[in-house]
Amino acid sequence: MHTLRPSRHAQTFYNDLLQLPTEKPIQFIDLTQWVAERVRRSGVGHGLAHLQVLHTTAAIVVNENEPLLLDDFKTLLEHLALADGPYGHDDPERRRVNLLPDERPNGCAHSRALLLGSSKLFTLLEGRLELGRWQSILLAELDGPRKRSISLTIMGDRRSSA
Repeated sequence: MHTLRPSRHAQTFYNDLLQLPTEKPIQFIDLTQWVAERVRRSGVGHGLAHLQVLHTTAAIVVNENEPLLLDDFKTLLEHLALADGPYGHDDPERRRVNLLPDERPNGCAHSRALLLGSSKLFTLLEGRLELGRWQSILLAELDGPRKRSISLTIMGDRRSSA
């Protein structure tokens, strides 16, 4: 058990941006090791890590990275927000805002992202990312393939060198 105590250490901040291509319309990409390595590099002992995908058709989720389970998640998302659903966002005659000439119909991807969320906050203890045994940090691509950007901010007490 960890106890609360006032900080006597200097605060530090670390930022990084990951850009990566996705390959499938719906895909889960494990970011756990990338985040853990950035936490190690940051020098933060106790603090927080905030991870955010910079898109409205992708999400950050925490769950088990097991292939059959990820297939189940894909199936669930496909049932909750149907690809061929009647999305006003996909009707260029009705939608006159933020419409690009080469835009693909993706109302279902926006709806799926709304269900999952674009960011997560993680606890850092003793210089490590605090995750449960089966927890993985996953980018959920919902409108791929695309190039995606993920922002990471780490903040907290600088680890002592002792």
